[in-house]
Amino acid sequence: MPMSPFLARLREKVGSELLMLPSAAAFVFDDAGRLLVARHGDVGLWAAPGGGIDPDERPQDTAVRELREELGIEIEVRGLIGVYGGPEFRTVYPNGHQVGYVIAVYGGVLVTGVPEPDGVEINDHRWVTEQELSELHTTPWTPRVAPEAFAWWREHAR
Repeated sequence: MPMSPFLARLREKVGSELLMLPSAAAFVFDDAGRLLVARHGDVGLWAAPGGGIDPDERPQDTAVRELREELGIEIEVRGLIGVYGGPEFRTVYPNGHQVGYVIAVYGGVLVTGVPEPDGVEINDHRWVTEQELSELHTTPWTPRVAPEAFAWWREHAR
């Protein structure tokens, strides 16, 4: 779902003005320590999958829900990597909507399913090493978070 009904109602009131939005992302790793990344169709950039937190939704549940919706997989969250925000987390979408995200980033593993992009929000996916990720055209925030996520995984992999 590209825009939640909650966000659509807010946009009716504020138009394209900057909104600060809470969100969650899941850095999902396989047994080889590769990261699941997705290419986001609206901006054509690679990043860990995730999305906006709905009213009354727990951030960890958002991460699980977003991967189910966008890639058709179930994940297990293994821990919080960190909470991030700042100028590199601002986005202007093709429709002119301005958003500043504050992202709760979780580390996790695939439990069931094979990633299959929904074709709406996500149009491709890959499992990548840290080096391979650095060669992709990513969101501005990915280079800020990814090194910490890979370090977290090396420390917490079980």
